[in-house]
Amino acid sequence: MSTNQTAGVASKRAYVVAIAVILFFWQVAAWFLPDFLMPDVPAAFVRLWEEFNNPTFWEGLGNSMTRLGAGYGSAIVLGILIGLVGGTLNAVRSPLKAAIIILQSIPSIAWVPLFLILMGFGNLPIIVVVAIGAFFPTALSVMNATESVEKVHISAARVMGASKLQMLKRVYFPAVTPELITGAQLAFGNAWRALISAEMIVGFSAGLGKSLAYSGEIADMTGVMTNILVIAVLAAVIDQVVLERIKHRLLRYQYL
Repeated sequence: MSTNQTAGVASKRAYVVAIAVILFFWQVAAWFLPDFLMPDVPAAFVRLWEEFNNPTFWEGLGNSMTRLGAGYGSAIVLGILIGLVGGTLNAVRSPLKAAIIILQSIPSIAWVPLFLILMGFGNLPIIVVVAIGAFFPTALSVMNATESVEKVHISAARVMGASKLQMLKRVYFPAVTPELITGAQLAFGNAWRALISAEMIVGFSAGLGKSLAYSGEIADMTGVMTNILVIAVLAAVIDQVVLERIKHRLLRYQYL
């Protein structure tokens, strides 16, 4: 097993240990607080099992994953394109980077009222908010990586008669892929938080965020903690299993 593979296993174990520690402190808090304020861990797992047998839970989970996939996927594609353009064209590099830095300082959830007015209630405003959350770190990481591409590689490609499209495919894109993967993982965290927050505010149809908000509205603390548990564990699984597997495939030469 290579050093990188060992590090990957250690990272997954760290997540398991972290979840166990969080559950422990949750249970300790439940021992000292009333049940209506802090349910204990077994009660949450019983509720979770009930939710697994409820079609509404799976409908909400499916809706959330669809919105996440559409928003996050669009952001990654657009972030790569804009990042490559900004990194390779000197005329737009500085103003584009400045615009990205300014706009990414605005919390994604702040865009929800605007998009609700412009687009109405539906999936589209949530998807756009998710895309905004993921776009900026992706574009910025690709742009920074593009700027650092070795000049000798660019010069060699030009001497060999490479077109602009070939330069992007054969020189720039392979060089920025490691930074892109890192940026995409950071972007996922932003996209996930934007998704849950937007669903809590919009809440027009089933979703993880709406389920959490509804539990809070009716003071169902067991439901609140169960939803928080699902949101946290699912995010860790997507990041450490799905995204890490994609990372290993794209950067398999580093894991030999």
